[in-house]
Order: sequence, then structure tokens, then C-alpha cells
Amino acid sequence: MKGLYFRLVIACSVLVSILLTGLGIVLGQFFPLFADTVDMEIQKKYWIFLLVTLIIAFFLSMIVASKMMQQYAHPVDKVTNIAMQIAKGNYLVRVQTEKPEYDTELATALNRIASNLQEMSTLRVMEKERLKTLVESMGSGLLMFGREGTVNLVNGVFEKTFGYSKEELVGETFKSIGLPTNIENLIEDVFMTEQVIEKQVRIEVGGQLSYMSVYGAPVIGHHGNWLGIVVVMHDITELVRLEEVRKDFVANVSHELRTPVTSIKGFTETLLDGAMDEPAILQEFLVIIQKESDRLHLLIADLLELSGIEREGFSLEFVRVNVKETIENALKIVSGKLEHKNMDLMVNIPDYLIIEADTDRLIQVMVNLLSNAINYSKEGTKVTIMAKKTAEHAVIEVQDQGIGIEQAELPRLFERFYRVDRARSRDSGGTGLGLAIVKHLIEAHGGTVEVKSTIGVGTTFTIHLPISQQT
Repeated sequence: MKGLYFRLVIACSVLVSILLTGLGIVLGQFFPLFADTVDMEIQKKYWIFLLVTLIIAFFLSMIVASKMMQQYAHPVDKVTNIAMQIAKGNYLVRVQTEKPEYDTELATALNRIASNLQEMSTLRVMEKERLKTLVESMGSGLLMFGREGTVNLVNGVFEKTFGYSKEELVGETFKSIGLPTNIENLIEDVFMTEQVIEKQVRIEVGGQLSYMSVYGAPVIGHHGNWLGIVVVMHDITELVRLEEVRKDFVANVSHELRTPVTSIKGFTETLLDGAMDEPAILQEFLVIIQKESDRLHLLIADLLELSGIEREGFSLEFVRVNVKETIENALKIVSGKLEHKNMDLMVNIPDYLIIEADTDRLIQVMVNLLSNAINYSKEGTKVTIMAKKTAEHAVIEVQDQGIGIEQAELPRLFERFYRVDRARSRDSGGTGLGLAIVKHLIEAHGGTVEVKSTIGVGTTFTIHLPISQQT
């Protein structure tokens, strides 16, 4: 703008010079009036006329220059100021083209540039916000490293998993932030090979063993330039646990089915080889075959029962149930086992305890718990059943005086086929599915079941069932 002002001043000066020169030429015609022969009074008048004429010419030239400045310099100054604001990042400013002096191609072009830059800036902010939301809402931990191996981006899942904060990580190298060795090695391999690498690793975080699926890949720009790498870590601890449960289930089912089938097959072959001609051996073997057949039938029945409970669409028939009467019906089913082992029974259940439940399923739960208490208790001990009502739940406890269970075994006690002592469980005639069925049926009622046990003292199963079912 200073250059523009300078040029306008020069132009005005030239204009004034031209005007004065022309005026001088015109006035030069009057020089004979200033000869010695002319009267001094006449010369004085003409000097005054010349001075006034020069002053008027000067002011006229300044007015013309001012008009030129107002018409050409001020609009350009305004447009330049707006252009400088746009250059500084203020994309909301516009040239007001309503006035004629601003309605130019330059002003229109500048407004269009500002509008385009505003749209691009808004789009960029939206994309940045979307990326931030996507990164933070991922269920996996994410790290992004630049070319130099320094952390550029980290999400909240990674912070929560490993106990870091963004301030501690951003700008640090992958070797200095203290990642587990196997993850650090994977990152280094991606940097070295610039290839996608994916593997499952086992790490210890906060004293707990976890499994991670770690995916590392190079980040390539639009023009094929290498920008760094991205590492995604997904916690698969639960999947690994479920896979182990599945493997254990298949192995246990195979073992539990094979044992009675092998016994039936072996004794049948022995009988067919001639042992059936001896009545005593025939009787003994047939009793064993019947026992193994009953065991096989019970196992298959429990498997079908558990499968039906876990199947989608399983429902219960809720009615008003008297807890004391239901438990008494369950006791009638196991009374023979109690008498056989000469065990005492203590029942402390209020008469008024009414809940909404499936009667048959609740009897099934109590039979399984009572059978479990009887089977794993010594002869002459006592089984105690207690029940009480809280604000929203009925609490039922089944306590025995058995040998107890190790604390480390309790979390897996409700898994299918899980046995604390396989030899003792097999002798008791159980299938290993009773407690799994109990857990699923109680949860289907909207309740919970928990277990406490002390070695040498006994075990207590506690059921919490809602008083009423919300529909």
C-alpha cells in the first residue's frame, strides 16, 4: 500500500506541475505588463491576480488528488487489509461488495477464496473430530509412531490398559516407554521390515496375566512416502479363556462318555467270550453294565438339560412359590441319600416366604445343591438349610460339613465338568454338570449364586432370588 500511495503522490505532483507549467505559459503572455514603462499600480494588480490564480490552481489540484486517492487507494487498502486477515486464518471476513468502489473482480475473487478456505477449515475440524472420536471409541489400544519411532498418537484404551497418560507417552520412543518385551520386539520388526505383522502375545499387566492380539502395520502416505507405523492391541483374554473352557469341555465330555462306554463294551465282550455261562459272573457283570448304563444315561440327560437351558428362547414358568414347601419337596427326593449316610438335617425357613419362580426348576436347583452337599460330606455329619427375606430378595443357604474346597478352586466351581477331585467325584456318581445347571437356572430367575468354603470345616452355597419378577 505504501508503494501505491507513493505512486499516487507522484502522479498528483506531476499533475500539479503540469497545471502550474500551463498556467505559467499563459501568464507569461502578460510579462510585458511588468516592464518599467508600465504603471506600478497596474503591476501590483497583476501580481495579486497571479498569486490568487496559483493558489486556486494548487487547491484544485489537491482536490483532484484527494478524489483520486479516495476512489482508487482506499478500496485497495480495504481489500488488502481483508486479504491480510485471511492470510492470518480469519476465514469469516468478507469484502462488502454492495458499494460500487468495492464491486470488483478482485473483491469477488477474494470473497470466494475466503469462503472456500472456510469450508475447508470446517471440513478439516469435522474430520479431526471424527478421527478423535473413532480412535477414542475403539475397543482396542492404539499407538501411532512417527518415522523416528516416537509416539504421535495414543488412545484412552491403551492408557487404561497399561496405566500410562498421553503426556507421558507423546514424543517418547517405543523403547523408552516400557512396553512388554514381546510387543516392543514386534514394533521393532515392523520398523525394520516395513511389513504388516500380527501375533498373539501373553503379557502381565498389574499383576494379572492377559492375552493380546497385536497388529502392527506401516503407515503409507498418498504419494507412497513412509510416515511411520500404527499398532493396535486387542485384549483377547476372555476369548482365550473361553477357548480353554471349550477344549476342557470337549475333553471332559469325551472322557466321561468313554469311561462308561468302555466298561459296557469290555464286560459285554467278556460275557460273549464265555463268561455268561457262569451265573455268578453273569449276575455281577450285568449289575456293572446296568450301573454304567445308568451313569451314561444320567450324563446325556444332564448334557441335554444344560444345552436346553443355554439355548436362546429358554423360558421359565413363573408362579407364586412358597419357598419352604418347595425345599421340603426337594428333601423328599434326597431323603434316601441322607438316611443312607446317616446324616442329620436342620431346616430354618420362615413359612411366609413367597417368591415368583418356576417351581420345578427351583426344586431341581435344590436337589442338585442338596445332592452335592450329601455326596461330598462324611457319614454322620449335618446339612443345614436356611432361608430369609431381604428388601428385594429371598436368600437361601445350603451348608454342609464336608472337607471343604481350596480357595483357588472356587472361581471355576460352576464350570461344566470341572472337578476338584476327579476320583472322589466319580465315586459319588456325579456328572460334573450339576453346579453348572444350578448357576444357569438361578441366573434365568434373575438371581445369583455364590460359594464359600473352608478346608476341614465345610462349604456353603448361597442363592439370592428376586421376590418378584419384573415384566
